[in-house]
This record gives sequence, C-alpha cells and structure tokens, in this order.
Amino acid sequence: MDNASIRARLREYLTTDILRDPSYPLGDDEPLISSGLVDSFSLVDIALWVEQQFGVHLDNSELNADNFDTVAELAAYVEQRQ
Repeated sequence: MDNASIRARLREYLTTDILRDPSYPLGDDEPLISSGLVDSFSLVDIALWVEQQFGVHLDNSELNADNFDTVAELAAYVEQRQ
C-alpha cells in the first residue's frame, strides 16, 4: 500500500472514530498529540487499529508525539514497516 493510501485510511479513521467528526479537515501535517487533538488514551486505540489494519507492530516505546504527531509521520512509519 502506498503512502497516500495509508494517509487516507488513517485520516478517515482518525476523523470518524477518534475525533468523532468525519467532516473535520485533518491535514497531513496537523499536530495531533502536541496540540491536544488526540490524548494518550486515544493513542493506544490508534496503535491497536494501525497494527490490525496494516499488519505492522508498533513498539510501545515509540508511541509518542516525537514519532506519531501527524498523519504524515504515522503513515511514513507504517510504510517503512510494511
């Protein structure tokens, strides 16, 4: 799966299931964690979803704003692990 497809699936999941606002215009570089848009509890849900949907393992030590603060960063991580 290419990076654009990964970003699209992530964006759909985040806006629908995490933010609960499918019409939210979530950009690829919009801060999720550092802005407070996503909290630490939701980060665990995101990690579990990513593992199930993309078949990659996310290391718990990497679940932080330094690695996963934007859709683009998360998509790049997934793409590297596939």
